[in-house]
Amino acid sequence: MNSRTFRKAALCVALGACIGAMAPLAMAQSTTGAIAGRASAGDQLVVTSKQTGISRTVTASGDGSYRLSQLPVGDYSLQVVRDGQPVGSPVAVNVLLGGTTAVNLGADGAVSNLDAIQVVGSRVVNRVDVFSIETATNVSREEIARIPVAQNLGSVAMLAPGVIGGNSSLGGLSFGGSSIAENSVYINGLNVTDFYRRQSYSTAPFAFYDQFQIKTGGYSVEFGRSTGGVINTVTRRGTNVFQGGVQATFLPEALSSNAEDHRYYDTDGAGNPVPVDYRASRDKSSLIKTNVWASGPVIEDKLFLFAMYEQRNSNSSFTNSSGSTWSDAESDNGFWGAKMDWAITDNHLLELLAFSDEGDTETTTYAYNWDADERGALSGISTNESGGDSGSITYTGRFGENFVAKAMWGTNRSQSVVYSPADQQCAQVIINSSYNAVYNSMGRPPVSCHPSTSASVVDHHDEREVGRLDFEWTLGSHQLRFGLDTETMTTDRTTFYPGPTGQRFTIYSYAPGAVLGNGATVPAGVTAVAMGRERADGGVFDTEASAWYIEDNWNITPYFLLNLGVRMDNLDYKTATGSSFIELDELVSPRVGFSWDMKGDGSTKLFGNAGRYYLPVNNIINYTFAGGLTDEYTYYALSGWTPATNPVTGTAYMQPVLGAQIGPVDDSGNIGVGDLRQSVDRDLEAMYQDEFILGFQTMINQAWSWGVNATYRDMTHAVDDMRINALCGVRHGNLWPIANPGEKVTLWGTTAQGCAQDGWVTIDTSKEGYITAGSNQIIGYKTPERTYKAVELQIDRAWDDKWAFNASYLWSKLEGNHEGPVNSDTNYGDTGMVQHWDHPANNERSGYLFNDHRHQVKLRGSYKLNEQWLFGATVMALSGGPITAFGVSWPGEDSVASYTSEGSGGGTGWICVSNCTAPNAQRVYEYSPRGAFGNLPWTYDLSANVTWTLPVEDVDMNIRFAVYNLLNDQEVINIRSRYEKQPGVYRTTFAEGTRWQSPRYGELVLTWNF
Repeated sequence: MNSRTFRKAALCVALGACIGAMAPLAMAQSTTGAIAGRASAGDQLVVTSKQTGISRTVTASGDGSYRLSQLPVGDYSLQVVRDGQPVGSPVAVNVLLGGTTAVNLGADGAVSNLDAIQVVGSRVVNRVDVFSIETATNVSREEIARIPVAQNLGSVAMLAPGVIGGNSSLGGLSFGGSSIAENSVYINGLNVTDFYRRQSYSTAPFAFYDQFQIKTGGYSVEFGRSTGGVINTVTRRGTNVFQGGVQATFLPEALSSNAEDHRYYDTDGAGNPVPVDYRASRDKSSLIKTNVWASGPVIEDKLFLFAMYEQRNSNSSFTNSSGSTWSDAESDNGFWGAKMDWAITDNHLLELLAFSDEGDTETTTYAYNWDADERGALSGISTNESGGDSGSITYTGRFGENFVAKAMWGTNRSQSVVYSPADQQCAQVIINSSYNAVYNSMGRPPVSCHPSTSASVVDHHDEREVGRLDFEWTLGSHQLRFGLDTETMTTDRTTFYPGPTGQRFTIYSYAPGAVLGNGATVPAGVTAVAMGRERADGGVFDTEASAWYIEDNWNITPYFLLNLGVRMDNLDYKTATGSSFIELDELVSPRVGFSWDMKGDGSTKLFGNAGRYYLPVNNIINYTFAGGLTDEYTYYALSGWTPATNPVTGTAYMQPVLGAQIGPVDDSGNIGVGDLRQSVDRDLEAMYQDEFILGFQTMINQAWSWGVNATYRDMTHAVDDMRINALCGVRHGNLWPIANPGEKVTLWGTTAQGCAQDGWVTIDTSKEGYITAGSNQIIGYKTPERTYKAVELQIDRAWDDKWAFNASYLWSKLEGNHEGPVNSDTNYGDTGMVQHWDHPANNERSGYLFNDHRHQVKLRGSYKLNEQWLFGATVMALSGGPITAFGVSWPGEDSVASYTSEGSGGGTGWICVSNCTAPNAQRVYEYSPRGAFGNLPWTYDLSANVTWTLPVEDVDMNIRFAVYNLLNDQEVINIRSRYEKQPGVYRTTFAEGTRWQSPRYGELVLTWNF
């Protein structure tokens, strides 16, 4: 057999589009892929799904180009038809999520760009996607099975260059220098991103997914409301073949290493050393989950179903960081998912998706003596409910050869409800320091049956309702894509104090005749008062988002693609009464990109793009600024204490006895949903980021490919709350409006605030708005800045049924004075309301930001020894982030940040070095740049797995054992950043750790497919 005959035979067996993990991909938010290329003008190209039998046809244009778009991911057969007769043998094609497989066909129906593809046994791999302008990483379920990847979306995303874990105290991922609150996650086109804080997302059972696409930049205008990255996924689906399987995953306690304990010393008010412990060495956990799935045709070639049920059982035991409490947490939850596809005809498809990640965890807490390793009395029980049900229905219709329409409607629900059996029965009681003498004489017994003195009961439910229309119209060398989407995001959240009356009681000592907060006088004979505070807030808040987009993918020549697009977003945020209080309209996002097939065979390309990306405000802003508040104080004479029994734990405690009410209820703190003109900048604009990418990619040979790209991101426009205390140049009480710091802000001013008259006042907050204490100097805020520069180099060796390898190195620099909508430096996660703009000193300095990790190295590979044994490994090496010191005051003003709480108030870049107890003007300060104290250590994570397949014919069963963090590296990843306790008094705990890498653990997975 000659070489050409052999190659044609191989091509007739299969053609895959298994684009390497480095390959940029097209189709943006699409849950589908495409096949495109060149053939003889007038030839028909017929593609047929091997899984479902669905067929589609398109005719090659006058210049020979053709495109088959909106294809569900999977395997296809591509046949050339000329004059009604097949030409040559059909070619097998595999379509990946979001990718375009380049298949150039000659007059004989065979593939003509053979040198640009790789024959892998019965597969052919196309290495470069010349139809794409974005940077993304594709990972399939099959690849995940070959390498050690923890079973969650975050671990999959971190395979992509430029994606790292954010502040571990807050969780989440950082894409390309962004904060953890700037990303989006989609499942089958349904947006499942948390819209309250934007730091989490809904997830289906992990084994329910089929393919993953991690977009790190350059995505098209079909995507919006994200300035970080995108995780795009599709789930498994039914086929014409009946299949099923069982998979059991074990993470036993015995296969986990112990975390390390850490101790260092702080000082008390007298300068004596006080130990600070972070204890975790006795923490234990185990997880067993089993999923059962079935797939097949309900009606052959017409109706298909995939369904899965997963049962999860987890148990964990852990102490708090000081080792004074012991908690046991248990969850026993069932997760499910289903996908149904109805091929009404070959040109009309209806898809239904439903899944649930709803679950609950019960935690029982006890007193604990660390030194004696003894558990004490039960102190409380709490239940945490999370997740919810989600689903979508999608219609795809092809009208003629060149027009495709898609319509989708879906809902995504989640909840966060934490409650205790004590909430209905037990009020919280706090002993004020004024009552300490009496309390000490009592022996300081427990004074409440509630386990907490501060936590509120939170009942939180979110629901997103999504509708979108997408169209695709091919006109010669133009592929026009346009559409619109709407989202209604509803938050139903209330918080209140526990107890039968909803009041939290604080016990004070008072002298008769003293005046209370409600203006009443303490009666004669009364020496102690119980103040009952009722505080409840919340409501139902809607945010309505809508957008339209239009995009032209224009093949100026057969080898040069120009992408031109624009997106227009509108956002409307509503109060608890349904009125609008923030409207962000006509947010225009232009984007342009190109891809040049440099050799004309799909083996080498130069690509680039530029675009603007907007980030919406989150619903936590609605809740915080636009809800009603009940905040009432009622005073009672304290008539003593009475013994009582905790109804939950059975332990004894002393209960306050309330006497007569003293004076009226003080309801002056109640706030209705009223005038918000001082809460939101009248001319508020959305946060946005501009991005520029230039890249190159080429094949080395039919197995290897490499690429390099450079990214520049620039964020100069922020949205956050900021302190205004001199709207009209005169000192007044603090306003905290949502505004654009460092820019012009328009608020309602009043004569009481020193304005000439009541009315709208516009100020330039880069120059004014804040008046310093003491010197009464009018100053402004620095303009927000965040720039990200990165160069990525990647080399990839495709899987050939023997081995695969991928390596990437990314150099990056992240600088500015503003991380984004969260503040990782101080572990502050209320998105859009952090301390960046609580004082002009907070963001006075620019420098290296929290997520600046200069070097990233990622390796992954797999090797098949024989039909029984397969090995895989991943390596991630990450240079440490900057160590930045935060002071508490600055030249000209004291108390910029809290002297007691390390997180409150942010901090400054000025450290007092002498005369620190003198008045501020006499002190000597030293400026401390960001990153002045060096960097955290490098972190390394080596993970490995081995898979053994049962050597029995017609039995598909294997056992996979994986070890994560094989070297048990437990380097510090988060630290305490507050340098001062008060001016000139330094914290010995500065730069000490608060979070460390997770210790080594093992995972055993048993899979049986039938």
